[in-house]
Amino acid sequence: MQYNINLYNSLLKMSDKLIQLNTELENPNIDIKKVASINKQLKRINEINEKFLLYKKMIENGTQSEEILSTSKDDELKEMAQMELNQIKEEIGKVENELKISLLPADPYAERNIIVEMRSAAGGDEASIFVADLFETYKRYSEHKNWNIEIIDISVGTFGYDNIYFSIKGDDVYQRMKFEGGVHRVQRIPATESKGRVHTSTITVSVMPELDEIDIKIRPEDLRIETSRSGGAGGQHVNKVESAIRIVHLPTGIVAACDAERSQIKNKEKAMKMLYARIWEKAEEDRKNSIDSTRKEQVKTGERSEKIRTYNYPQNRITDHRISLSLNKLDYIMQGYLDEVIDSLIEDEQVRLLQELNI
Repeated sequence: MQYNINLYNSLLKMSDKLIQLNTELENPNIDIKKVASINKQLKRINEINEKFLLYKKMIENGTQSEEILSTSKDDELKEMAQMELNQIKEEIGKVENELKISLLPADPYAERNIIVEMRSAAGGDEASIFVADLFETYKRYSEHKNWNIEIIDISVGTFGYDNIYFSIKGDDVYQRMKFEGGVHRVQRIPATESKGRVHTSTITVSVMPELDEIDIKIRPEDLRIETSRSGGAGGQHVNKVESAIRIVHLPTGIVAACDAERSQIKNKEKAMKMLYARIWEKAEEDRKNSIDSTRKEQVKTGERSEKIRTYNYPQNRITDHRISLSLNKLDYIMQGYLDEVIDSLIEDEQVRLLQELNI
């Protein structure tokens, strides 16, 4: 019975890991944080192990069928064995591929909520308009996924948003939305264009996992916290209460500000989340560990020639340049139906990781 021996041996080691982790949990002196970490690992390994048991059974049944075919003299039994062997050979490749994907190293931020920063780049007012348009797409996509979206800070331009910061909370948010980081190019006739000419504009999107003090240590003495009166709507509240918060991380010079809430405490909480995300982003950029997770590589300069995706309105076409995917359903996708694009990007990432896994 032919099967992937390297994969089989890797899965056997995973089974051994399962026994080891369960033994660790039985330790009466185990730390609570350690318990949470082990349970998270166990959840993933148990899911893989269930598939492995199915894979192992398929190999055993295939081997038995081959034995019957080589030793039995009963024609009816041999016919049944051949049918079973044919079915196993047809299905085993699919099971092996699923198991390989299960063994891919888990993204440490896969289950995190995110903070997104969107900015207009090249194109003036049209770029600001598209920031607002794409934000609405993300908002609708979040509704489809039952995610919660919340604006942290926003700068409203003449026709759209010059920049906007927001958080998205829910299941698998970072795992799916991380692919949105980069330069997005739009080609269309702007609402501000009187002669009907197609313009090309760009905006930048940065996607960062939401972090806290457990992930990144920030000393209180490294922060300068400034308060001011909110510049937004609020009547007498604006004049009397200094609710707006601006936080400077002195060692890096990174700044985060928020005035979206009436409460100074809530604004400080949101600004700190933004600060943690930006410090993480800077650390990732410095280490150059991942092109997709660093703002420098995601965003670059915002020039029209640098893009991950193009939105061509006259032709109703969206093109993701990273995987050469073109779909003539831009109007549909802009309604928040991003799954077809994101699923293709996930599959591409899995193929690349599988090649590196070499099993």
